Amino acid sequence: MRDWFTIDEIDSETYIISEYRHWEETHAYLLKGKGKSLLIDTGLGICDISEEVRKLTDTPTAAVATHIHWDHIGGHRFFPEFYAHGNELNWLSGGFPLPEKTIREMVTDRCDIPEDFDIEKYEFFQGTPSKILKDGDILDIGGRIVEVLHTPGHSPGHMCFWEKERGYLFTGDLVYKDTLFAYYPSTDPVAYLESLEKLVRLPAKRVFPAHHSLDIQPEIIVRMRDELKKLKERGKLCHGSGTFNYGDWAIWL
Repeated sequence: MRDWFTIDEIDSETYIISEYRHWEETHAYLLKGKGKSLLIDTGLGICDISEEVRKLTDTPTAAVATHIHWDHIGGHRFFPEFYAHGNELNWLSGGFPLPEKTIREMVTDRCDIPEDFDIEKYEFFQGTPSKILKDGDILDIGGRIVEVLHTPGHSPGHMCFWEKERGYLFTGDLVYKDTLFAYYPSTDPVAYLESLEKLVRLPAKRVFPAHHSLDIQPEIIVRMRDELKKLKERGKLCHGSGTFNYGDWAIWL
């Protein structure tokens, strides 16, 4: 299990915990507050992310998922206190639209799996959140205020997290460099555009995605919004339209 996670420091109170040995290159973010910490996403669950968290903080830590997909809630079982959006509660109680076998195949796809990891014991996390979140909710972790932004499109309950004081915007699967997924039946391309419209109004200084390159600037949100607006005008912002490539990002509809 050694060397599964890579740790990067954003500042002395904020860390990135990454899983580069899987093709999705998932990033989780630890925000340290006074007396409490917040972990945005918990990765694939192949290794115990709570061990890395304990190296970085000794405060109680709550987990919050940008959305209820396997690569974002895999480590939730290590955090008794966790939050989720109300629109995806059914996915935490047996209603996720993919079978366990398919999820296990995706977990191991293009992955440098640790020798002692048994995929047959892997289970899609199920549980009851300590807190059900909605748009505009405030998470106060002691000296740090994080605002919940409901940003559907990639999934019905997808959330981004906005820390106004530092200008930090955590975008989950809504914004990252590579191919954005908006083709699943549970996605909504029009809502995707509406969510980007919400983000472009924020004076973000730093953007922190859930996958792939960390070399990403706030201006990409404007470009994404503009291109999706053009697709909508052409009648292409809908399922089945295909993949549209824009250089450093693409979207699969």
